[in-house]
Amino acid sequence: MPQTPEEESLGSLVAQATDQISTLVRSEIELAKAEFRFDAKRVGTAGGLFAAAAFMAHLCLILASFAIAFVLAQWLPTWAAFLIVTVFYLVVAGVLVLVGVRKLKGLAGMRRTTRSIKGLKEIATPEPPGAGLVGRHREPVGRDGA
Repeated sequence: MPQTPEEESLGSLVAQATDQISTLVRSEIELAKAEFRFDAKRVGTAGGLFAAAAFMAHLCLILASFAIAFVLAQWLPTWAAFLIVTVFYLVVAGVLVLVGVRKLKGLAGMRRTTRSIKGLKEIATPEPPGAGLVGRHREPVGRDGA
């Protein structure tokens, strides 16, 4: 004859709860894996498409550079037109490097996270027995040493 919930022992209730929690955790992990796989495929596909678009844009930039140089070559020698386009791109690259360096100088270096972890470490680390106590009578030591 099956026991009613009132008649079940505490041990069997704990065993059932543990089993159910274990099943729930396993199910959640499987769900997370399935979602991650699905998202990873989508991110991979999108990344490939972005890379192809970037490659095509780079080719367009090269062709546009030639076009600009040949237009300038109508009024200047061809070598001067290509030199002007090259110098323009070097100046743009230099400006981008300067902006990037300024952005890097503003990094905080995870100061708040480091402080937080140190605080957690202080909380989690128990003091050794007798810390701050003196002699056999174990009187606390004050800040002034008295």
